[in-house]
Amino acid sequence: MSISSSMNAGIAGLRAHSSRLGTISDNIANSATLGYRRSETSFHSMVVGSGIAGQGAYSAGGVRSTSIKLVDQGGSLVGTQNATDLAITGRGFLPVTTELGARLTDGTAPLFLSSTGSFRLDNSGVMRDPAGNALLGWPVNADGVMPVTPRDKASGLRPITVDMNQKASVATSIVNLGVNLPASATLPSASGDPEAVLIDYFNPVGLPGKLELVFTPEIDAAGATNRWSVSFTEQDTGEALGTYTIQFNDTPGLGGTLQSITRTSVEGTDYDTDTGSFGISIAGQPVSVFAGFYGQNEGMVQRGTSFAPTGIDQNGFGSSTIIGLTVDAAGNLDAVYDQGFRRTLFRIPIVDVPTPNGLTAKNNQLFQVSRDSGPFYLWDAGTGPVGEISSYALQESATDVAAELTALIQTQRAYSSNAKVIQTVDEMIQETTNIKR
Repeated sequence: MSISSSMNAGIAGLRAHSSRLGTISDNIANSATLGYRRSETSFHSMVVGSGIAGQGAYSAGGVRSTSIKLVDQGGSLVGTQNATDLAITGRGFLPVTTELGARLTDGTAPLFLSSTGSFRLDNSGVMRDPAGNALLGWPVNADGVMPVTPRDKASGLRPITVDMNQKASVATSIVNLGVNLPASATLPSASGDPEAVLIDYFNPVGLPGKLELVFTPEIDAAGATNRWSVSFTEQDTGEALGTYTIQFNDTPGLGGTLQSITRTSVEGTDYDTDTGSFGISIAGQPVSVFAGFYGQNEGMVQRGTSFAPTGIDQNGFGSSTIIGLTVDAAGNLDAVYDQGFRRTLFRIPIVDVPTPNGLTAKNNQLFQVSRDSGPFYLWDAGTGPVGEISSYALQESATDVAAELTALIQTQRAYSSNAKVIQTVDEMIQETTNIKR
């Protein structure tokens, strides 16, 4: 019994080390595969009986092996020249779908997980990696607001599709009044001449217009008033948009800063001390005018003898064309337009599961949720347990070639030793057979 069990143990050893050789060869073969997660083989003894104590009988049980893919152990990141080469600096996976799944735009595309990807737009505008897998994301509303979407389902995800020929514009919604008004203009000896400035703005369909701002000092023979009137008018239509009286401080420590802003017209809205702004409406288009906070050196101030409207600007842009795409650490995919503004088109979530090593491995370095991995959850990048998205980067293979070659030598020696056991048992059986002769 002991001789035959020794041979069985040797055969089990050959099988186990053959399995380990398979994982090592697979790891080495994928040492240059981006995003590859290495496999590992573990050995476990099998005990079928140890005989009766003191009688010296022993029956060898042998060994068995189990292999596992270490999905939770990723490789290092390497920089690239492509803005949509994506990797994750920490835990989590990118959501992707197959080439055929990208045709499903109703939320039914199958969800797969990828640790990295070199994504580029195909001829249909779908963002795919070299294997044809499409990147998934949440579409962002035209106003830049992220809609509420389910986090434990993939129904809100859509294949990221970008039309590089689309036009976009940004309607003006904020005007910043960064201006220095001359304190000398409110002295009794001043001329009282107004100061005017034109501000470009853009309407909701991207057409330009001009706002005329007129700053008029108030003169009083009794002394400096430190008071101005500012009026807003649409230049082309002559529409009056609002008139405000601005009072500046002249006390030590606060001299030249805003003291009060009072609306003196029917048009416009009152000054809000919390936001430092008041509102005007251009043909129904609301615009917030930031004038600054009381007692602060920002926005409108009054000092010296010069009129300096160098800080007056607005946030609108005319019709523009996409010239590039960017992805930030939070997973926001922005279109960059030729007039210098950006618009968020999609947000790429990060997929996480309780047990990454329980994921089912698929072709092309993809993984799929399984019963062993637990249910998935879609996190915003950089929140919860997941890492941030790194643009201009790819994740290298997790294979350490030097370690794998060392393990290969150990496996070869162990395999040879098990073969030697079988050879020795064969020779012992042959000697037993020769006794009869």
